[in-house]
Amino acid sequence: MTKEQYLMMCEQTGQEIDWEKCPAEWSDFPELVWDMVEIYNSLGDKILPDIGYLGKDFTNLPLIFELNDTPKHTKEILFDLLLWLDSRNIKISQDKMQAEHAKIKQKYGKK
Repeated sequence: MTKEQYLMMCEQTGQEIDWEKCPAEWSDFPELVWDMVEIYNSLGDKILPDIGYLGKDFTNLPLIFELNDTPKHTKEILFDLLLWLDSRNIKISQDKMQAEHAKIKQKYGKK
């Protein structure tokens, strides 16, 4: 459901808008978050077949910061956000790999 659909639903049903339940749109986030997602997506992935996603390759991050003329205090915030996002994606990958491993074990039994 989009923010627009949620607001329309509240209007049609007469419900009070609960901003905690209202879906966010990109325009709701500060520019810093947009920058962080753009930088995150421009970094390469480290993946191994039997292990899965190991995280982003931060080798080019200083160059990206330099090219974007990123101020020092912003670099620190962006780096913290990048690490937070990467740790979430690593956890999601690990959970998927464990679920697949458990499914295979269940199907073929322990060996």
